[in-house]
Amino acid sequence: MSANGGTKAIVAALLANVGIAITKFVAFLLTSSSSMLAEAVHSVADSGNQALLLLGGKRAKRAATPEHPFGYGRERYIYAFIVSIVLFSIGGLFALYEAYHKWSDPHGITEWQWVPIVVLVAAIIMESFSFRTAIKESNHVRGNQSWVHFIRRAKAPELPVVLLEDLGALVGLVFALFGVTMTLITGNGEWDAAGTAMIGVLLVVIAIVLAIETKSLLLGEGAEASDVAAIERAVTDGPEVERIIHMKTLYLGPEELMVAAKIGVPACESAQDLARGINAVEARIRAAVPTARVIYLEPDIYSVAAAEAGTGTAADTAADTVVPQPEAERSGG
Repeated sequence: MSANGGTKAIVAALLANVGIAITKFVAFLLTSSSSMLAEAVHSVADSGNQALLLLGGKRAKRAATPEHPFGYGRERYIYAFIVSIVLFSIGGLFALYEAYHKWSDPHGITEWQWVPIVVLVAAIIMESFSFRTAIKESNHVRGNQSWVHFIRRAKAPELPVVLLEDLGALVGLVFALFGVTMTLITGNGEWDAAGTAMIGVLLVVIAIVLAIETKSLLLGEGAEASDVAAIERAVTDGPEVERIIHMKTLYLGPEELMVAAKIGVPACESAQDLARGINAVEARIRAAVPTARVIYLEPDIYSVAAAEAGTGTAADTAADTVVPQPEAERSGG
């Protein structure tokens, strides 16, 4: 994902939410509508979330240190996870509490009745521009993926987070507009409470989805199947490697993939020839998958007999039989 594209979407959402939050708070003070209060707090939470995403992106750019030799790329995942917590607590749970409070003491909107309608319609327009920006930036990197697959498998968390937040904001505004309109028509404040409750449930669901997806990134995800296949082709597409014995991939950050593999190589006359071959393989991997920036290749001599015996994948090529190894050595493979 383009980091600039993610930043552009975040800034657009931040500016929209700050303006929307101010107008919603003004509308709440004039009308005492619980839907307006829930939406105002929702916009404040979203604004804070976008600030967290920007902070995470900045901190992730720090250079690697001896204590953190692979850098700080995963900080973007940490801040995205914090966003899901903020959305769940400040956004969703507060809205549900406000809905319960309003349901216990329902009252209609008797003053400034036109204000919430105007504010909500204006907020929908502003939020639509933010959502449009997020969609446009996502399409640059989404390719042919479905939206569900993009949100679930994107390694950079910013665009999926902004997309879900903007979608939740638009749907929440529709819920608020429904609650306020029905309250104005019927004079019954329970409609306002119902709209607020729908906003709360929506935000809780979105927060849970974000938490689940971000947790997977924090635990560590490997490369997509297409990238794994491209790496495998790059490794074996040359005389330097006879076969891949085993390989693992891991994202150290949204734009930094680590590749570790044990490779079966033909017999070499010198260490210099071996090193030259490994360098050629690494160059092919980086050309095939540019995000593969950290590559560790362990050369070995593959032995079919050893592999079938389950005693290791490497080799005693001088004999067809393999001497059994102690259990501790087996686990090291």
